[in-house]
Amino acid sequence: MSTSTATKLLGLLESLLQAPLPVRLRAWDGSEAGPPEAPVLIVRHRRALRRLMWQPNELGLARAYVSGDLDVEGDLYDVLHRLAALIWGSAPEPRSLPKAEVAADLLRLGIVGPQPKPPAEEIAMQGTRHSKRRDRQAISHHYDVGNDFYEIVLGESMVYSCAYWTSDSPDYGLADAQRDKLDLICRKLELKPGMRLLDVGCGWGSLALHAAREYGVDVVGVTLSTEQAEYARKQIAEAGLTAHVEIRVQDYRDIEDGPFDAISSVGMAEHVGTGPYAEYAAILYRLLKSGGRLLNHQIAALHPDPEPASGRKQRSFIDAYVFPDGELAPVGTTVSLLENAGFEVRDLQALREHYARTLRAWVANLEAEWSTAVSLTTPGRARVWRLYMAASAIAFEQGHIGVNQVLCVKSLRDGTSGMAPTRAGWLA
Repeated sequence: MSTSTATKLLGLLESLLQAPLPVRLRAWDGSEAGPPEAPVLIVRHRRALRRLMWQPNELGLARAYVSGDLDVEGDLYDVLHRLAALIWGSAPEPRSLPKAEVAADLLRLGIVGPQPKPPAEEIAMQGTRHSKRRDRQAISHHYDVGNDFYEIVLGESMVYSCAYWTSDSPDYGLADAQRDKLDLICRKLELKPGMRLLDVGCGWGSLALHAAREYGVDVVGVTLSTEQAEYARKQIAEAGLTAHVEIRVQDYRDIEDGPFDAISSVGMAEHVGTGPYAEYAAILYRLLKSGGRLLNHQIAALHPDPEPASGRKQRSFIDAYVFPDGELAPVGTTVSLLENAGFEVRDLQALREHYARTLRAWVANLEAEWSTAVSLTTPGRARVWRLYMAASAIAFEQGHIGVNQVLCVKSLRDGTSGMAPTRAGWLA
């Protein structure tokens, strides 16, 4: 009996990925191979294998999935859990095939050929890394996908950062958790009527609206996304708060109208980059009045990958499709840089499990309105967001990445911080 296409593919994939494949495989001709009870990885086109031949890593898998050459039947989280060892480098020893047999199967299956073009959703950045122009390009790539698309994913709150889940009640949902997160930030900053808040990376304006409406402060929000700014301005006008909230399309490096009584930076510092971070911290310190507070909410690398011997890291799925030029640093590095700028770090709260739950809620939103989401963007873009959010949820759950709120103060000259002696005021 001749060997099925799926069986040959299974052997080839295990050789290319250097690990046994913990999922079942279905080839383009309908044949299957692999563990019978496992979720199914569908190879819809020979091109999927060609992508993996040229990029036998995370990026190759992502290109195959985003293009639709590779698909999943069953629970995506289950597939990602099973493939996590391949993605994060703790796979068991591989079962290799003889090189002659591999070459012969590649030829028989029509897989040998030139490298396929990356999917259209992959971005190739231009210009100097973290220059103002390139940062605008990176932000536009991620955030200017369409406000209607983000309304599906994020829900009514339109908050694109980790929620703060304070209840397990069935009637407590994502919007409640995001409201509680916004309020947590405002309480940590101890906002009061008449204060002036700078919201760096203001997104769709949800924190600015909450702070102005609930705490009576005046807010300046800055973003590099024109679509975010247009949406935020519309929401502010409908709430009757245009006299108290100003949304600018502006780089944080160009803000000159400080000082502010308080500064929030939520889910923005990941875009700054490790090199420019000292400048970022120094600018926020300069813009904050003495006695004022900074709330820096930022994703952190919990177990940073060692630098490769060549000095050149392989491009990741996240960098190519989601957050180009984004960089994650350990929270200790972030704290040191904030302290070096002059801030006194007063509190640090880890919210890793909260982000995993938030991401699962976003994936559920996307999957519930999948057809509409695809019609608003492209099938590839929708697949990018589904894959990145589901994989990120698992990364938070498994402790590969974390997220922290770092509360800082710009102390007065006599050392007075103005901070309460306990956390009771905000961690109720």
